[in-house]
Amino acid sequence: MQQFGVQMISHSASSQWWKKIMGHFVRAGDTFEIRCWKEETDEIAEASLYGTAEEDHCEVSVKGTVTKELLEKLLTEEPADKTIYNKMTKYFTIHVKNGLCDIWSEHYGTEMVIDIMSDADIEFFGQVMRQYPEDFSVGAF
Repeated sequence: MQQFGVQMISHSASSQWWKKIMGHFVRAGDTFEIRCWKEETDEIAEASLYGTAEEDHCEVSVKGTVTKELLEKLLTEEPADKTIYNKMTKYFTIHVKNGLCDIWSEHYGTEMVIDIMSDADIEFFGQVMRQYPEDFSVGAF
């Protein structure tokens, strides 16, 4: 197993890297957690179509199972609001843990921590990230 931390350092990076990583590692049937700020009512409502929402102090956590429809939305939708961040996704946090990885997509996909289980998947991750040498800081732990 290898852990990687990714920090987007370019404000013009496209979401293609994020979609490649998520498309490779996330599968229908995986359990997920999506976290949104309480004021992100549209995002909470949409995520709640796929799981159960629980509110805590500042956030709402939606937990459920990834469906084909949810995965397709994650891999095709582009966030409309990019005024604060160059968002890769409309969700502040997405967490999925399965036999391939333990992935935390944070800050609307501009940061990622991923534990990758197999050498082949580590190589895949490296191949994707090497395509964007100026856009990210990637650390291995």
